[in-house]
Formats: sequence, structure tokens, C-alpha cells
Amino acid sequence: MEVTDAIRNRKSTRTFLDKPVSDELISDVLECARWAPSGVNSQPWHVAIVTGETKLKVGKALAKLRADGAKARQDYEYYPTQIEEPYITRKRACAHALYNALGIKRNDIEKRKAQWMKNYHGFGSPVTLLFFIDAILEKGSWVDAGMFIQNVMLAARGFSLETCPQAALAEYPDVIRKILNIPDSKKLICGMALGYADYDDPSYQYRTEREPVENFTQWYS
Repeated sequence: MEVTDAIRNRKSTRTFLDKPVSDELISDVLECARWAPSGVNSQPWHVAIVTGETKLKVGKALAKLRADGAKARQDYEYYPTQIEEPYITRKRACAHALYNALGIKRNDIEKRKAQWMKNYHGFGSPVTLLFFIDAILEKGSWVDAGMFIQNVMLAARGFSLETCPQAALAEYPDVIRKILNIPDSKKLICGMALGYADYDDPSYQYRTEREPVENFTQWYS
């Protein structure tokens, strides 16, 4: 696959086939992604590869916390506490595109909740990747980790796999660290569903829009 095709056609996949991904293939994806750049070659990422019964256990624990109304306690704030334009409009358009594709009405709260709860099981993917970073590191290393995470998504496409990066999987990091026996010194950035996409599912039949280049650039010469 051409790099430009991998970038342009990548999308957050919210439905996966019931088809396992081999350990070798997961390793191949990460072997490719590890060539991401990082400041002074610090390579600040740590990846937990979660499958099988452990994946099910993590998903059930997170879903129960959400269902019980437990307050999310992320290691950092992903979204602003007060969202303003143009971000609020983009957020609403993103949600509308998904629910419209699934045929879920705006006032159908129960179906919206059910769709959201799929987050915690990686939308049925056979693999969940969880990305951690050492607490002693600063924002620059988080940027580096972001480049690595993007590499994972693009590399996955090169191996006929699809992904969905998930902030929702980082809502209750203490629970995940406890289940996986990961020390508190590792901060959870996000999770990612990984697997073979069900391209025929309605949730795959839409694309979110992107701003044209001229809307986010200024040229200086």
C-alpha cells in the first residue's frame, strides 16, 4: 500500500470481524511503527498488547465502571473543560455522522449508550493496544508518543488491518494498571482497537470531513 493511500484512507474503524490476529502479525506492525522519530531518540512509548480473556476482563471492568456512573479519572485531560468553536461544531458533526450511519436517532438515548459501551471492548476487535508513557517525561515526549501511535495505525493498514484510537480506554487507568500489573509510574495515553475490519458494516460507511489546507495554513516568504 502506498503511504499516501494509507494516510488518506485511514479511518477510525468501529466494527471488526471475528477473526484473530496472530502474535507474529502484531509484532510485525509494531516492528514497523518503532521507527517513529523521538527527541534524542528517547523512544518514550510502552505498549500493552491485550487479547483473549484478559481483554474481556479489562472490557468488562471498564464497562461496569461506566454503567455504574463512576467518574472518569484519566492520567491527563484529553479534552478541554470548556469547548469552544470551531471545535464544538466539529465534535457534533463527528457524532452526527456516526449515529446517522448507524440509523440511531438523536433522542434514542439507550441506543447511543449501547454504542458508546462498545468502546470498552474495542468494538469487537480481537486486540487492544494500550499506550503508556513514563510519568517523569514532559510534553515533548507525549508528542513523540503521538507520532509512534500514528505509525502504528499506518503500519496496520500495510498489513491489511484497521484500527480505532480510543481515548475512552484511558478513562479509568488505575483499573487497567491493576489488572495488567503495570506500575503507577506508567501513565496511560490511550488505547487502540486492532483487527480485521468489517467493511460492510454501516459504521464503516461514512467519513468525517477534514478542513482544506488553506483553512489551517499561513504562508510566509
